[in-house]
Amino acid sequence: MERSGGGDPRETLRLLWRSPRSRPGRGRPPKVSLDKIVIAAMTLADRDGLAAMTMDRLAASLGVGTMTLYSHVPGKAELVDLMVDSAWQELDLTRSGSWRDQIEHYARQNVALHERHPWLRMVSTVRPPLGPGLLARADFLLAALSMTGLPAAEMSAASDSVVTFVDGAAATLAEHTHAERLSGQSEEDWWAARQVFWESVFDPARYPAIEQAWQNGGFNRNAAEAAANAFHLGLRALLDGIAAMA
Repeated sequence: MERSGGGDPRETLRLLWRSPRSRPGRGRPPKVSLDKIVIAAMTLADRDGLAAMTMDRLAASLGVGTMTLYSHVPGKAELVDLMVDSAWQELDLTRSGSWRDQIEHYARQNVALHERHPWLRMVSTVRPPLGPGLLARADFLLAALSMTGLPAAEMSAASDSVVTFVDGAAATLAEHTHAERLSGQSEEDWWAARQVFWESVFDPARYPAIEQAWQNGGFNRNAAEAAANAFHLGLRALLDGIAAMA
């Protein structure tokens, strides 16, 4: 698990907002730019995972020496912040329809974002990168929720609730999507290998609620379908709750 916000704050903010350190001097232009480094890092993490995205491997993928990267970004901590905020900038935050339409649109965009960049679920953003991607997302959600007429404190809490639920649910959906590729074992094979649990370990008398739900068709879907159902039900319940508050 990586954690955002762990780099040098001044350098991270300068890089997030692309503030120049100094005017470029004469001589040959640099072989790579910061934008190219971030794109290459995201591509490497998309393919092989965040742990595999080392500065050495990133430099090799760009055809430069590792020290060349350090002339653009201080280290991996700052680079992870740049990657996360760059991913958030991919969200389509077009405002259209009711506040609920806009939140649902954001949720769908977030699911698609985690599908494209499954490594996002491996980054804790409790201390988020304070970049344009974060601010655009926050502004979009607050603008949508301002249509509810909620007081400012409740509106802010509602926005945080949406982010917390949607990010967590989107990460879970992405995990199901990419589990087979990462493990080399299909979901069906994984559960088939554990069929003995239901046959010889599970005790219906000890867990009657699970048994009752099973008998009533509560588990008639695979894990990926269950995660998708949980996402849609949870989002609907959350938005219903915000609507009731409003």
